Amino acid sequence: MTTLHQAAEEFLAQPRLAVAGVSRDSKQSANLIYRRLRDTGHDVFAVNPNGEQAEGDRCYASVGAIDGGVDGVVIVTPGSASLDVAKDCAAASVPRVWLHRGVGPGSSSDAAVEYCHEHGISVIPGGCPCMFGDTSDPGHKCLLAMLRLVGKVPRTV
Repeated sequence: MTTLHQAAEEFLAQPRLAVAGVSRDSKQSANLIYRRLRDTGHDVFAVNPNGEQAEGDRCYASVGAIDGGVDGVVIVTPGSASLDVAKDCAAASVPRVWLHRGVGPGSSSDAAVEYCHEHGISVIPGGCPCMFGDTSDPGHKCLLAMLRLVGKVPRTV
């Protein structure tokens, strides 16, 4: 079994990442994740079928629309939309998916996790990239500790 920390390190070591759910509202979790990945040197792509631009960058309608593909996708959408994004990832041959989950229900869904497993996609079913590595901050690290205590993030993936 891989620990959440190991899976996060492996995910964040990838150079080309997309964030599904980035919006025009810069206060959204997806936007924070997008900015942190961009600021730590990742080649990051915003995905939102309803927007043309976010965070001053082009927005892609789908993961499959990104030229050259990506090494991983952080899904930060309502859980009801996660399966559709996971299907888009499989169609685009994305090898890694991170289903964001903080305090609330987040993006994780059993159907999306199962779909990823069935299609050979490595999946992190909870937590946030901002809890690990160069993208982390003290608040997110405390949140990770709290979420572990209440069983809201997996210890292994």
